[in-house]
Amino acid sequence: MEVSMNSTLLSSSPETYWGQFEEISKYNTHLGIIERLWTAWYAWMQNDVLATGIMSFMMHELVYFGRSLPWIFIDSLGVLKNYKIQSNKIPSLREQWNCAKFVLLSHFTVELPQIWLFHPMAQFFGLSTSVPFPSVWTMAYQIAIFFVLEDTWHYFSHRALHWGPLYKAIHKIHHQYSAPFGMAAEYASPIEVMILGFGTVGCPILWCALTGDLHIFTMYVWIVLRLFQAIDAHSGYEFPWSLHHFLPFWAGADHHDLHHEKFIGNYSSSFRWWDYLLDTEYSPDAIKRRRENKASGAAKKAQ
Repeated sequence: MEVSMNSTLLSSSPETYWGQFEEISKYNTHLGIIERLWTAWYAWMQNDVLATGIMSFMMHELVYFGRSLPWIFIDSLGVLKNYKIQSNKIPSLREQWNCAKFVLLSHFTVELPQIWLFHPMAQFFGLSTSVPFPSVWTMAYQIAIFFVLEDTWHYFSHRALHWGPLYKAIHKIHHQYSAPFGMAAEYASPIEVMILGFGTVGCPILWCALTGDLHIFTMYVWIVLRLFQAIDAHSGYEFPWSLHHFLPFWAGADHHDLHHEKFIGNYSSSFRWWDYLLDTEYSPDAIKRRRENKASGAAKKAQ
């Protein structure tokens, strides 16, 4: 059974949010707790565009700053300094604060208008907002596809932003910090935010337009995971338990930290394969491999 957000049942519910939740819970016992909370929110707001806009923006802010906060404490207290990749470059609290102000301003002036338009755009392309939510398996395989699509978009657009004129006009702002930290993940010019942000939002929308199968809750889970990935990649810390030790094709902080330190190579966001295939990987192993290939090629020519 699928429950529409605009049903008569929901519109005639009590005036408070928790009143809505209790009323919905009476008649929709087959729904999970999150599904009932979700439905109550839309029923209480009585405006789908407003409901989606507020929920999307609040989710983004809570996840972004909530995930960045632990890294601020780690940098300030120095408790994990042994795992800091560039251990001689610890961001000060003033740098963290200035970065936070810039990012917050960008969120309100650049990202908020786009988020506010998200629901009409989602409806136009057929994103579902109804309950029940899709299965865990459906969300998992779609999010895996989004990671691959976003990483591909990020690699080629990010690499293009390192072209001289585009770097000076757009991307240079993001490279203000040669030793990145979590809060700096979205420290970028408005143009860059829109270009790279297309991979995160545009790829799922494109998927929905082609398949007609995407729920906005799946979109939210994907964006939360993408934010975690971006913030952790900028954290500046490499641990024995970092994901790339278990998934060798995962990029991670050590991959992106070198990009900020050297200003070259390692253009991908989540995976390492595009950098490997197109020979833009920057790491001790990659440099050694290029030298060996160069020496081998020179030896063959000499023969």
